[in-house]
Amino acid sequence: MPDTALSARADIQDKGLVRSFSYIDGKWCAASGGESIAVTDPATGAFLGDVAALSGEESAAAVEAANRAFPGWSGLLPQERSEILRRWFDLMIAHKEDLARIMVLEQGKPISEARGEIDYAASFVEYYAEESKRPDIEGVTSHLPDAEVELWLEPVGVAALITPWNFPSAMLTRKAAAAMAAGCTVVAHPSSETPFSALALAELAERAGVPAGVFNVITGRASTVVPPWTSDPRVRALSFTGSTQVGQLLYRNSADTVKRLVMELGGHAPVIVFKGTDLDAAIDEAIKAKFATSGQDCLGANRIYVERPVYEAFCARFTAATKALTVGKGMDDPEIGPLMNEAAVAKQEEHVADALEQGATLACGGKRHDLGPLFYEPTVLTDVPDTAAIMREETFGPVAPITPFDTEEEVIARANATEYGLIAYLHSHDPRRIYRMTRALQFGMVAVNRTKVTGAPIPFGGVKQSGLGREGARRGMEEFMEIKYVCRDWA
Repeated sequence: MPDTALSARADIQDKGLVRSFSYIDGKWCAASGGESIAVTDPATGAFLGDVAALSGEESAAAVEAANRAFPGWSGLLPQERSEILRRWFDLMIAHKEDLARIMVLEQGKPISEARGEIDYAASFVEYYAEESKRPDIEGVTSHLPDAEVELWLEPVGVAALITPWNFPSAMLTRKAAAAMAAGCTVVAHPSSETPFSALALAELAERAGVPAGVFNVITGRASTVVPPWTSDPRVRALSFTGSTQVGQLLYRNSADTVKRLVMELGGHAPVIVFKGTDLDAAIDEAIKAKFATSGQDCLGANRIYVERPVYEAFCARFTAATKALTVGKGMDDPEIGPLMNEAAVAKQEEHVADALEQGATLACGGKRHDLGPLFYEPTVLTDVPDTAAIMREETFGPVAPITPFDTEEEVIARANATEYGLIAYLHSHDPRRIYRMTRALQFGMVAVNRTKVTGAPIPFGGVKQSGLGREGARRGMEEFMEIKYVCRDWA
C-alpha cells in the first residue's frame, strides 16, 4: 500500500484502514495503466491521496470474480453468513473513531455527524446479520389435490452497488449488508470524491473473513467503471443512490439485461407547519431537517411552508436559530461544514440570486463564508414564491426557503407539486389533520412532529421520481432475492 497524506496523519490510529487500491477477488489492485484520481479535503483543499482509477476491463473482471464467488457464498448456511457479517459489524464498531476521521477528511461533515454515520452504517450490518437467519421458505395452501406448494426466496446473483459521497459509509453498508445477507455477491463503486471510506470498509470485511470475490470495491470514474455492469447479464441487480438524472440513465442502460433495480434518487422535502403546534419544537426540528450534513442530504428540507397566523413568529425564530449555527472544519465539530465541491456552492449562489430576483427576502446569510471557497453561510429566504428555482429543484446545501400558506388544501397541492416524493415533514397536534395530511401527501415517508425517522428496521424509499424499491428492513433484503414457486407431487 503506498503512503498517502491520509495515512500519515497522527490521528488515524490503524494505518491499515487507509487503502489506495481497489479490492477485487480478495486482492488489492492498482489500475493496470497506473491511472489514479486525487482526493482532497473539502475544508482545506489539502491533498489526501490518490486512489486507483480502474479501466472498464478491470471493472468487468470484478464481475467475473463476484460471479465465481456466488455459488460458494450463496451455498453457505445462513448462520455462517450471519457470523461473518457479525464480525464485520464488530470491527466497524471497534474502529469507529478512525472510520469517522477518514470520513470527515474526505467528505467534510462534522466529526460528531461522522461518528453517528458509522453507528448508522454498522447498524445495517448488524441488522442483516440477524435477518439472514430468518426462514426463507413459505408454505402455501395448495389449490391442487395431492400437491404440496412452497415459495422459496433465492439470491438473484451478482449485485452492483453505486454509492454517493454524502453518506459514504452508510449507503454502502445499507446496500451491501442486505445483498450479502440474501446470499448475493457484490461489486461496489464508491464516489470518486469519497473513496477512502469504502476502501476502509473493504479492509474490515477482509479481516472479518468475507471470502474472496464476495465484496469487491472498484474505484475510478463512474463513466468508466459502471457501463460494463449495466450491460453485463451476470449482474442481476443494481442498486443506486444519487440524482434522479443519473438514475434515469442507469434505468435506460439496464433495460437490455432486465435487471432488478433499487434506486434512492432525488428529494425535495417539504416541511409543513400548522398553527397550534409547539412552535419552538417545530423550529428545532426544521433546523435539523434543513442543516444536517450542511444541507447535503436527500432527506433535507427543501421548502418550508408555515401557516400564516404563525408565519412571522416562525420566520423570526428560525432566522435567529440559523444565525446561531456554527460553521467550521469538520474536525472542530461545528454544526455546518464545507460543501463537497465548487458546483455545490455555485448552486447555492444561483438559487439565492434567483429567489431574490423573484421577490424573496434575504433574512440572513446569502454568500460564501470567509472560512474558504467551499463554505457557504447558513441562509434563510422568506416570502419565497413557488416559481423560484429553489422551490422546484433540489438545493443540496444550507439555504432554507420559507413561504406562508392559508389552507390545508392549498398546502397539500403545493407540497405535492413536484416530481419528487421521498419524504415530507409535518408539524401539527390535530390528530384528524395528521391523518388527512399523511394520507394526502404523495411521499414514500412522512415524519410527524419529528425529523429523525431512518434506521435499519424501516423500509427506506420514495415514490414518483424519487426512486424504486426499498432499502432497510426485511424488504431491503428481498430486493436482492427472487421467488421460486415449487409445486410438488409425492406420488
